[in-house]
Amino acid sequence: MIIIDFHNHFYPKEYIEALQTGPSNIKVTYDENNNPLLHYPGDYNILVPSHRDIDFREQAIKKAGIDKQILTFTTPGTQIESPERSVELAQIVNDGFARIKNERSDWFTALATLPLNDPETSVIELERAFNDLGFKGVMVFSNINGIALSDQRFWPLYEKASDLNAVFYIHPNFPVGVEAMTEYWLMPLIGFTFDTTLAAAKLVFSGVVEKYPGIRWVLAHLGGAIPYLAERLDRGYFAFKECREHISKPPSEYLKEFYYDTVNFDLKALKLAIDFAGAEHLVAGSDYPHQIGSLEKMVDSIEKLNISSGEKAGIFGENASHLLG
Repeated sequence: MIIIDFHNHFYPKEYIEALQTGPSNIKVTYDENNNPLLHYPGDYNILVPSHRDIDFREQAIKKAGIDKQILTFTTPGTQIESPERSVELAQIVNDGFARIKNERSDWFTALATLPLNDPETSVIELERAFNDLGFKGVMVFSNINGIALSDQRFWPLYEKASDLNAVFYIHPNFPVGVEAMTEYWLMPLIGFTFDTTLAAAKLVFSGVVEKYPGIRWVLAHLGGAIPYLAERLDRGYFAFKECREHISKPPSEYLKEFYYDTVNFDLKALKLAIDFAGAEHLVAGSDYPHQIGSLEKMVDSIEKLNISSGEKAGIFGENASHLLG
């Protein structure tokens, strides 16, 4: 049974080097173990070896019995830079990911990133990533400097992505209202999942999902609260005319076509998502190598699900393989 980890994070070495040699809103320092620390407004990330050393990463996934990882970028993203620098850094990230997936195709593929604080250039970079670099999908953050993904400035991008039958993987970023989440690590623990939920709901209610049907949407962290709240969204559709303005059927009908990664290792939560969208719409995810992620829990939680072996095979790898061809 092939195991493909859809949700994990990596920083290409070219990106880290570019932060140190060029203009950036990110300050790079080093800890006592010589790990780079990326400081950006309101937070910082510690880049342990598996965040940045592809040889280390390959050995780690081999040891864990993972057959392939779909590498994605992570916070803070390029959108915190000036638009011009965001474009440069997105190109650097995509070139770095392309190099890895070409040189180590047995173990890795990747999703591209986009400079979404420059929507027009994002269309150009999407075409370059697909046509020149061979990507099949992109990872986008749940909001772009506070701007919703449903905002019409991004609709030309969605039109092109729909034509390309692109996978769009939504990963959370600094949530709106983050000032209420500064204690107890509530930003990643709660805020991230709320922001994913908000992004998905607005994409549906705004008509983006209906208008651009060629896009395959994937939500991080088991969709935030989407499987739990979908019935409430449907009640809003029937109760409020504003919720019917841009869509022709209840929100759950669109959301059941989304894909959900399994970065919620609670069996009852996973069962709820399966009951909502079907096992064929779940993809395995670990959130490795973030502190809150786990390759072992990813595998163990799926193995313990009371579903058929065929459904498990789908979640472990076949669904992701189908998504990305």
